[in-house]
Amino acid sequence: MRLWGRVTIRRRMLCLWLLLLGFALVTLALLDLFNRDRNHSHQKPGPPRRPLQRFPSPPDLEVIVDSRDPALELGLARLKSLQEDQLLFVPSTQGTKSPPQRKGSYKVLLPGANRSITAQAPLTHGELGKPVRLHLVGLKRDLELAAFQKYGFNEAVSERISLRRGLPEARHPGCLGEQYTKSLPSASVVICFHDEAWSTLLRTVHSVLDTAPRQFLQEVLLVDDLSQHGHLKSVLSEYVSHLDGVRLIRSTKRLGVGGCRTLGAARAAGEVLVFMDSHCECQKGWLEPLLQRVAQDRTRVVAPIMDVIDWQTFQYNATQWPVRGVFDWRLNFYWESNPQLQDKDPDLDTKPVQSPALGGEVVAIDRHFFQSVGTYDPGMLLWGLEQIELSIRVWSCGGSMEVVPCSRVAHLVHHHLPYHFPDQELLQRNKIRIADAWMDAYRKIFYRRDTLAHFIRQSESPNIAERLRLKRSLGCRNFHWYLTTVYPQLYIPQDRPGLSGELYNVGTGSCANYMPGQGLQGGPMTTAPCSGTGSQHCGLNFEGEVRWGPMGALCLDAKIERVVLSPCPTHQPTPSRLQWKFIKLSGQLVHQQSQLCLEAVKEGGLPQSKAREVYTHTDTGDLFLRPCTHHPRQQWHFEQLVAPKDA
Repeated sequence: MRLWGRVTIRRRMLCLWLLLLGFALVTLALLDLFNRDRNHSHQKPGPPRRPLQRFPSPPDLEVIVDSRDPALELGLARLKSLQEDQLLFVPSTQGTKSPPQRKGSYKVLLPGANRSITAQAPLTHGELGKPVRLHLVGLKRDLELAAFQKYGFNEAVSERISLRRGLPEARHPGCLGEQYTKSLPSASVVICFHDEAWSTLLRTVHSVLDTAPRQFLQEVLLVDDLSQHGHLKSVLSEYVSHLDGVRLIRSTKRLGVGGCRTLGAARAAGEVLVFMDSHCECQKGWLEPLLQRVAQDRTRVVAPIMDVIDWQTFQYNATQWPVRGVFDWRLNFYWESNPQLQDKDPDLDTKPVQSPALGGEVVAIDRHFFQSVGTYDPGMLLWGLEQIELSIRVWSCGGSMEVVPCSRVAHLVHHHLPYHFPDQELLQRNKIRIADAWMDAYRKIFYRRDTLAHFIRQSESPNIAERLRLKRSLGCRNFHWYLTTVYPQLYIPQDRPGLSGELYNVGTGSCANYMPGQGLQGGPMTTAPCSGTGSQHCGLNFEGEVRWGPMGALCLDAKIERVVLSPCPTHQPTPSRLQWKFIKLSGQLVHQQSQLCLEAVKEGGLPQSKAREVYTHTDTGDLFLRPCTHHPRQQWHFEQLVAPKDA
């Protein structure tokens, strides 16, 4: 009897627990239904944060659009069916009702993978089942790697960051109290993109909308340069339709950066065009200083200080001011920081600095001046160097360029370019176009430092007739004026026959080399296989300096016995430690101060001196000063890859 009574009590307790559980489930279902009805009746529908609606768990599973959406079925065919010059405009429909939700089969996609699970709508988390969760755990690392390879940055980190994050204040305190007139010109922000990641593209758009005053921001123009990623099709159109002041323009053919921006400029309504890359984030107050400088001089082209967003962590890093844009004799662009200028002029904290060139990340220009000076060169191919061509042209044809310190915009620096160029010599062809159109006789210096461009130029000539006509009609100054007036800091190489080119060592069969990641402040010299591209170019000038590299800003120097590169003197006499003498008969390069010879020392052959303590890095052939002998490792000669008469 006692056993039977215990069984009865347990049964009653189990029934009670089941009743309580059922009551809780019913209550939750009613609350969910009530909240859903209340949200539909009292809240305006808004755009989704991302194109993919996430389930609460697991976090990496995303539902995208109806699988019967024509954009998914047709892909690019919808665009290709149009005429070549036809465009699609998606105007903003802020305040309108969102379209009714379709019912039917939905597709669940794993981001970055070509795997999908199909289910009947409505799809719930419970229907996904354990196999999907296990699948996600196993694929997570592979997906992150695939996303990195796809975009050139850590997209997984970007996806976890808000589309509307704020940046820490980095402006100088003197900028915070600036007052700007209400009569500033209006601005159209043109953002071109090609297969950009969703998070970085939309973070750029929201950053502009959240930081630019609406009385000055005429519009944001998103220009799609024939993207093929699915999330940039109908899903992006739907998202943009909820954003006030944003328009989406789609090109039906690949235009490249210059062509895409010119297309946006042709459709822009603002007085000032602000071209912006599709992976930027803006500081507060970034727009007004740019508009003010352009309003004061309509031929002035301006850019903000470009801060850096780390490609791996998405951490914000403020750039040290003052900074300006420069390029070397291989036509490679750099942002150059020069803190010494600030010590000489304390007012420079908030004063714009003229710049020989500006980068393409963010640039503001008067719309009419942009058209009159020739827009972007339509002959520039796809991507690369269009900012240098525009910079030389603006300066030479009556305009000016400067960096405005009270304006800051952060730019995501890619670890590698995700683009696949159809032509591997594309950048060289763009460089050739710049050199032949704008550099006059100085183009010989460029061709001696970019041998690939030289050999391409030997076999084909660019069609620059239109650019030359523009140059004559605008009365543009020559490149000598640009070098002496705008960019006098760029060293003009002498390129003496037999004393310039790759510095080849007979004993090792290699060339003098400098690791490019060490920067413009100099570092230890090594030897490496001769590249034959002109990147290892150096030359001995009449001052006895051995100038290194395509910019010629670093000179061979000696610290104790180790040969290093140091910044060359500017407008000052050359110190004896930077002076060398080349003896052609023996091939010896003699350091004038110590009267020792340059020698390529093999790995493990470091001299017995304090140099071992100063420099611990060794390579197969580091450079040292040694007593002069006739050893082959002290025999050098300059190999000029492009003969002067051929350049």
